[in-house]
Amino acid sequence: MTDARVPILMYHAVAAEPNDATRALSVTPEAFGEQMAAIADRGLTPLTTAGLAARWRSGRPLPARPVLITFDDGYEGVHRHALPALAGHGFPATLFVSTGWLRGAYDTGGGPDAMLDWRQVRELADAGVEIGGHSHTHPQLDQIDDTALRAELTRCRDVVAGELGAPPVSFAYPYGYSSRRVRTAVRENGFAQALAVGNSLARRAQGPYALRRVTVRRGTDAEEFGRLLDGRAVARAFARDRALTKGYAVVRGARRIRRRAVGALG
Repeated sequence: MTDARVPILMYHAVAAEPNDATRALSVTPEAFGEQMAAIADRGLTPLTTAGLAARWRSGRPLPARPVLITFDDGYEGVHRHALPALAGHGFPATLFVSTGWLRGAYDTGGGPDAMLDWRQVRELADAGVEIGGHSHTHPQLDQIDDTALRAELTRCRDVVAGELGAPPVSFAYPYGYSSRRVRTAVRENGFAQALAVGNSLARRAQGPYALRRVTVRRGTDAEEFGRLLDGRAVARAFARDRALTKGYAVVRGARRIRRRAVGALG
């Protein structure tokens, strides 16, 4: 199954009453519980990000019908609501933390909603959730200079290592954006694999630093979730998202060129 197409589910907040900043990319606790039950009912086998990448890297076979359950940013509801549902099914998952957004000594105050603290992160790790990196302050990494990029990655890696006793090996790009320069820096900071967005199924051919995910939103109903798990109509479901992403990529590229030109003139 080295050529398998694997659904990597991307969650953010799990909350009954999210604020406006996180509402669209949140799911209710009830919906999350139903989605985990759907995974179990279909006989899918959840893996961590590191587990999938290690199997693809070594050529070891994948389990039957693999799926990844991932969370970005580090919202408090992952501990309060998602963890009991995961534990009830014995499912592993991966949480990608923006270390400057979590409550505690490193808090930059930028978290857009109620965030986890480090005690909760450690409890998630003890329960079988892989803790990955998601930068320190959640910038668009391909829009910042080399010094800031290194600082974001190094700070994130070192904070996680200090809190959990081991450095993270998996990374997710904030907003899903990366570039060859960003991917190289992620690799040089010790991350062995990284996830983008892309809203399509993951394949080994994408490479370990550009594995794609599908977004689970508040508006994802049971029928659409089933299609995501089965890999049916994923391209059509996210066609508008990809078109918008491509258009925004052009705008962002123009911004980069303009900043470089201004810097050269200065």
